Amino acid sequence: MKALHFGAGNIGKGFIGYLLNKTGYEVLFVDVNKKTINHINKTNKYFIEQLDDNQTLKEVSPVFALNAITQKQEIIDAIFHTNLITTSVGINNFPTISELIAQGLIRRKSKIDVIANENSINASSKLKKEVMRYVPENEKDFINSNFGFPNTVVDRVVISKDDEKETVLVEPYYEWIINRSEIVNSNMPCIKDVLYKDDLKMFIERKLYIVNMGHAAVAYIGYWLGKDTIQEVLADQEVKKFVREVLEEGSRYFIHEFCIDKREMKEFITKTINRFSNKNIKDDIFRVGRDPIRKLNYNDRIIGLLEKLFSLNLSINYLSFIAALVFLFSNPDDKESVTIQEYIHENGIHLAVTHFTGIENINLKSKIIEYYFKIKESNQLNLYSIIKGE
Repeated sequence: MKALHFGAGNIGKGFIGYLLNKTGYEVLFVDVNKKTINHINKTNKYFIEQLDDNQTLKEVSPVFALNAITQKQEIIDAIFHTNLITTSVGINNFPTISELIAQGLIRRKSKIDVIANENSINASSKLKKEVMRYVPENEKDFINSNFGFPNTVVDRVVISKDDEKETVLVEPYYEWIINRSEIVNSNMPCIKDVLYKDDLKMFIERKLYIVNMGHAAVAYIGYWLGKDTIQEVLADQEVKKFVREVLEEGSRYFIHEFCIDKREMKEFITKTINRFSNKNIKDDIFRVGRDPIRKLNYNDRIIGLLEKLFSLNLSINYLSFIAALVFLFSNPDDKESVTIQEYIHENGIHLAVTHFTGIENINLKSKIIEYYFKIKESNQLNLYSIIKGE
């Protein structure tokens, strides 16, 4: 079996490529990094090292690579001959690969699935939209009938290791969920360690509103406490307790909306905090907290969940506190952080909350602004009393 994967970066090699190879696929990567391409073609293998106490090393082989810039015809030919197409290039790079995928699919006569594994909701649907731009009108019915674009949820921390073996460092935990109802080629075997579900809504939102929100929350708390890494923040048991309370407040949405058992949500929260606390990972506060404008978006991890809790008349104390912390996050090397701080300086926090979050309800905005001033007027010595609401 052959799989064609666009993107030989951390997720491509440390997650998707690894599981495809584990399933029995010969993996052909498509990338633009000449060093990575040359190494893969020279050795036909790479290594992943688990960030556990044993530093478990695993070999991924056989693998091959093509250059997305200089070997376009070879890529189109590969699409014709492969059994599965996957991506992990970032949705902003979809326009650069969609024409190649379209040209390859038009040549095919057999069914195939194209699975986009990106940090974005319904990424495969977005990729399909880009691909269809390059499909002639008379071919669109054929493409829609024979080629599936199943959506996914993917979750794993993967870090590059600067060595000659193209090793990637991976956390032991991972989650890859594929929408089974959107698969067209049912003849292919299930990918090992992948969950197949008919509805991804709960899993998509759980990743965004518990994992991504929680990770960002730790970063913004850590920034105000003067910490350097996520792991350093969670080494403080008082802060760790508060993070759990943040996630438990968020979990009430899932318990209400999806009728999930409280015990199941508590177990997921414990697993999530344990991942963040992994002492073998050094997760920089500024890396995790970067792009605060995006994180304050109305539909993103913090404000999106805050709105849902508010609309259900559920507690919003902790989420409002985290939202306030984002407005206090200041990193001169982060353009979005600089933009927020300049806007607050010129227009004040009241207009800033409206401008960056899109929140219209005055009570909800007031809650964030109230915490903003409480935190700003405090110092690090008594921050814990604010966190606990004393």
